[in-house]
Amino acid sequence: MNQRPFGQAGQAVSEIGFGAWAIGGSWGDVSESDAKAALHAALDSGTTFIDTADVYGDGRSERIIAAVLKERGGPRPFVATKAGRRLDPHSAEGYTAANLNAFVDRSLKNLETDCLELVQLHCPPTEVYYRPEVFEAMDAMVTAGKIRHYGVSVEKVEEGLKAIEYPGVKSVQIIYNIFRQRPADLFMREAQDRGIAVIVRVPLASGLLTGKMTADTRFAADDHRNFNREGQAFDKGETFAGVPYDVALEAVDRIRSLVPQGVTMAQFALRWILMNRGVTTVIPGAKNAEQAKANCAASEVPALTESAMATLRAMYLETIAPFVHHQW
Repeated sequence: MNQRPFGQAGQAVSEIGFGAWAIGGSWGDVSESDAKAALHAALDSGTTFIDTADVYGDGRSERIIAAVLKERGGPRPFVATKAGRRLDPHSAEGYTAANLNAFVDRSLKNLETDCLELVQLHCPPTEVYYRPEVFEAMDAMVTAGKIRHYGVSVEKVEEGLKAIEYPGVKSVQIIYNIFRQRPADLFMREAQDRGIAVIVRVPLASGLLTGKMTADTRFAADDHRNFNREGQAFDKGETFAGVPYDVALEAVDRIRSLVPQGVTMAQFALRWILMNRGVTTVIPGAKNAEQAKANCAASEVPALTESAMATLRAMYLETIAPFVHHQW
């Protein structure tokens, strides 16, 4: 597993991390045994970065991670969680020092640790990025020793660019994949110049870029790919990267011919993300051990050819960009 420096944190992490949303909830049923097996497999394959959130299964994801790490013992991987989405309503006014401290205290308990390695503001309303007092509250938690570092998880490129103006922000989590290429235009360079770690989520466009979905694929009632296609529960860009399902399926068919023999489409899509040196780690999810191992193997896939990269860029500009580029 290749490693990349985590911005200014003074350590390196695996370039393929483990996204722990699926083992928490909103991806259909995942048993606790499968969830633990997936995480064990990722760690056995060299993953040293785990991303979770306090709302993933209302803490289930954090608790499963704590249990697995207790079972394994030894050096602790870099565990990042998030705070803010427990607010109801989810408004900028709710991002107070008192609320953020309460969320962090709950995550400390769930993850069974006395200091959280990284806490990310969890896709807060855009107005939050213009409230210095929010970032001052995070600075205070660093000073108090509750958290070691903090960052933000953003929906929009503009939010990421605003966030890195705050000196305490050490990382930005953002959607970046073959169907969401805008971050490469400016954001990645700015983050790299400032020494900001970049965590890439939704790398497979909610599974579309595995190449396994068809027009007949059906999703469970509690799977966000069923209930959030138009943003009914949260930003629609989190589901299928915001691309209309039928448009995405046509694009996936065009991508198939570019995938080298012996490489899965998912591994190809992950390797495309890693071609950008501004990326620190990418966090695909996994529901079982087999998926986790396959994701980690993407670290060893050879670099994509210039021709393949150019073809994917042209396809994006022609087919996908009209639906997503201006929105996020």
